[in-house]
Amino acid sequence: MLIRCPPDIPASEITPESVYMSRRKLMVSAALMVGGVAASNTFAVDDVGEGDPLRYQKAAAEGAPGTFTAEALTPLRDVTHYNNFYEFGADKGDPAAYAQAMTTSPWRVAIEGEVNRPGSYALEDILQGVALEERVYRLRCVEAWSMVIPWIGFPLQHLLKRFAPSSRAKYVAFTTLHAPDQMRGQRSATGTIDWPYVEGLRIDEAMHPLTILAVGLYGRTLPNQNGAPLRLIVPWKYGFKSIKSIVKIRLQETQPKTSWNVLAPSEYGFFSNVNPGVDHPRWSQKSERRLPGSLFSPNRIETRIFNGYADQVASLYSGMNLRRYY
Repeated sequence: MLIRCPPDIPASEITPESVYMSRRKLMVSAALMVGGVAASNTFAVDDVGEGDPLRYQKAAAEGAPGTFTAEALTPLRDVTHYNNFYEFGADKGDPAAYAQAMTTSPWRVAIEGEVNRPGSYALEDILQGVALEERVYRLRCVEAWSMVIPWIGFPLQHLLKRFAPSSRAKYVAFTTLHAPDQMRGQRSATGTIDWPYVEGLRIDEAMHPLTILAVGLYGRTLPNQNGAPLRLIVPWKYGFKSIKSIVKIRLQETQPKTSWNVLAPSEYGFFSNVNPGVDHPRWSQKSERRLPGSLFSPNRIETRIFNGYADQVASLYSGMNLRRYY
């Protein structure tokens, strides 16, 4: 297998072919050893069908690095069977039903634009030397529902710095896989999104330590319906900003045209920071439905500005009109 890299990337950073296919199997094991997470604390997927909040609540109480909430976790089944991933259909159950048609190995990511080391890289080489962490983040969707998920990933800034952004890099654009033969939602003649799906961040948002690239959740590698094998997590923004199944990262001087913002700019702003004071035109954002819940027990909670991460991120928007720049 030929892996093309710029000549200034040391050979020592390139994953040998003999290791390539087994690298991903080692991700979770390596992540669980980061930050003092002992091997005895590992667990099988079947063990977390209803979530394992005690493990993460204990870690949060003890101040474990990368753990930012002690809230009860959303059960694994809800996390993996109630998803927005329009590439596989608009119904919340469509991703779990159809995403297995997507091939995630091998996987390449293009690094383009205002960087000094552009190229097309195998995912295993992007992850070479990366220290994975477990982080418990809230993820709130614009439709006013939310989850609490233990992610496995690493700060996006670590990847961007590795490829040396130029001084002209003001924004970062991300692109999802475009494969209509694998993604049935991209084949629909009545689809509303101009594929492929594109999202973007300002460079300071991308470099913020809360912004991560995730490769796993709940102690396992990412399921396809959750954005395998590589997705973005920006916990203070509405969930559609956390783009899935990334194949391209482009640094650029101008603000990227993002999919939902192009489709419906009055409903989906470029920034899309969680803000209970700015309602969606068709529903209120003042409260959210925390999963799991039911018709008779909807588990409604008040929405918090910046999804509860104001202490960490509010300074990014100092002086901005958050109603205008929604």
